[in-house]
Amino acid sequence: MEELLRAMAAGLVEKPEAVSVSVDEPDEEGVVVYHLRVAEEDMGHVIGKQGRIAKAIRVVMRAAANRNGQKVAVEIDD
Repeated sequence: MEELLRAMAAGLVEKPEAVSVSVDEPDEEGVVVYHLRVAEEDMGHVIGKQGRIAKAIRVVMRAAANRNGQKVAVEIDD
């Protein structure tokens, strides 16, 4: 899952080497939170107009997690 998020983000940004993903332990509901960080100048590429790209990234991650019987959330950190 972490590699999927990193690959999607790296394909969107100008500086793929600045993409980093950290993972939190599952919370009490079993949700694993993935924190995506990109270079400041690439933040717009990852979020997109009105958050459409960020929403699409979250949908793909949830769908992949669903296939594995997991629950995930994606946060895009500054």
